[in-house]
Amino acid sequence: MSQDNVSALDIARSLPGVFRRLPAITRGLYYYALKNENRELTLGTLVENNARNVGNRPAILIEDRSITWNELNGWANRIARYIQDQGLAKGDAIAVFLENRPELLAVVAGAAKLGVACAMLNTSQKGKVLEHSINLIEPKMVVVGEELMEAFDGIKAEINTDHPQPFQFLADTNTLNAFAETPAGYTNMASEVSTFNSDEPVLRDPPTMGDTAIYLFTSGTTGLPKAAPGSHRKFIKAYGGFGLMSLAMKPEDVLYCTLPLYHGTALLVCWGSVLAGGSAIALRRKFSASAFWDDVRRYHATTFGYVGELCRYLLNQPPSEQDRNHSLTKMIGNGLRPSIWKEFKERFGIETVAELYASSEGNIGFSNFFNMDNTVGFSTAPYKLVKFHDGTRDPIRDNKGFMKEVAKGQPGLLIGEITEKWSFEGYTQPDATEKSILRNALKKGDAWFNTGDVLKEIGCGHLQFVDRMGDTFRWKGENVSTTEVENIIDGSGLVEEAIVYGVEIPGTNGKAGMVTLVPKTNGNPFDVNKLFTYLRDNLPAYAVPVFVRVTHAIEKTGTFKYRKVDIQKAGYSLGDSGDEVYAWLPRTDGYTLLTPDLVSEIDGGKVSF
Repeated sequence: MSQDNVSALDIARSLPGVFRRLPAITRGLYYYALKNENRELTLGTLVENNARNVGNRPAILIEDRSITWNELNGWANRIARYIQDQGLAKGDAIAVFLENRPELLAVVAGAAKLGVACAMLNTSQKGKVLEHSINLIEPKMVVVGEELMEAFDGIKAEINTDHPQPFQFLADTNTLNAFAETPAGYTNMASEVSTFNSDEPVLRDPPTMGDTAIYLFTSGTTGLPKAAPGSHRKFIKAYGGFGLMSLAMKPEDVLYCTLPLYHGTALLVCWGSVLAGGSAIALRRKFSASAFWDDVRRYHATTFGYVGELCRYLLNQPPSEQDRNHSLTKMIGNGLRPSIWKEFKERFGIETVAELYASSEGNIGFSNFFNMDNTVGFSTAPYKLVKFHDGTRDPIRDNKGFMKEVAKGQPGLLIGEITEKWSFEGYTQPDATEKSILRNALKKGDAWFNTGDVLKEIGCGHLQFVDRMGDTFRWKGENVSTTEVENIIDGSGLVEEAIVYGVEIPGTNGKAGMVTLVPKTNGNPFDVNKLFTYLRDNLPAYAVPVFVRVTHAIEKTGTFKYRKVDIQKAGYSLGDSGDEVYAWLPRTDGYTLLTPDLVSEIDGGKVSF
């Protein structure tokens, strides 16, 4: 198969692999196609089924610990009974602020058994962004890990809750075996949970497939983070579509996950796939390229969850005779670039790349079901690729107000039709949900979800990812909202105006953040590192702009809109404008003024961002 084409012959060549997975595919189709929203098939029942069927097999592996499905289910039941005792019931929410560790999965599973939704807080958030995210959900409780207490204590007083014991503490240890001293203002959740029995909770109104199981936070298109509700149905679809149809997971499989569990790729896709196989998930707090293969060998992992950046970091490691000394044969995730796809598979001996395309809030998903190279696969959901305005996520409409599809093989804005079967769960904020819906798009009365992403068809219904458009960009595996960063910068009191965007750096994935700003100097020299300190205090590290252009004015159109496309094209080049351009270089604690020689090094890929 060529890099940018999928033919009928390519599909035919993949069929032997499909036939080998046929029993799993048949089961997967059943779960993937389920429509009954009122059915009592939920995340909680998936855990219970594995405890019943493969109870003595490992469910979670981390460091030297192994937790079986029986143990996980009993733990989740005790958590459910404790939450129930605290007065929470179906429809309520708790916020979860934990790094990747077994406690997170146990809390999510326990809450799911009651129909209590877990809001999965980004562990990089702090300050105003973290405060906003929590209050958006109005949780009854916040479960805080000891490892994140400093960030939470900084905004604890601003959290709105009416529960008598809202702040639940989990020590940074094996909380099944040890209870640490409880900080003031918190309840020791592990200690309290241990007093309850491990029987299934008794419920008058059990959760159903259509109820909300989790909230995932997304930058969306504008402003501060938005909370996207994810129903139990999304776990069921991941269970069938990814775990069975794409990966054919079995109890003997181990999926190694270093992606943060507040991400849909880790929680829904990776854990959903593990649930499908009655397999084990091997966790690591944070990704380490140098420790990756040692961990894979330690856990005898057969599968791993990825984003494109993770694969690039692994390729950048020096080649070793141990590169194929492992049991990995499968990988699932998104963002693997065509430029490294084949090299990665061949160097590390990977047979199956289950590349996918999806979004936390969206109604459209693609999966590389046939194991083709360089594609996100195909979708059974109704979608179109339409023409769009450059540099925006806005579709072009003709003189009748309708959108036009792009020519076959041309990049187009992906939109997914909203139907009864392919519903759009949207955000907790109705106005944000409405902004993502395109109405009267191709005919009167229709409605489509605007993904904001550009893809192209490469044959046989298969698509290839091209770019993320508009007011978000992706850096270090995270979506960054330009408006969110602009709002934080505005709050510094150091700038007159600022515009944030993403720029490409040779040899990296995604786009690095850059801000062009006009400083508020009051006759004094602008202190760019005072701004840097402020940004580090109020933004996750991945959202802090890598580049800063300091200028005397930002050009606008006649209608006072920024010429964002022109600004973005200039990137971090110096030119002859007289602007000063700074970069946050790797392993430094501030911005460095760029020189022509330094720009040449960055352009030549000699600086490892």
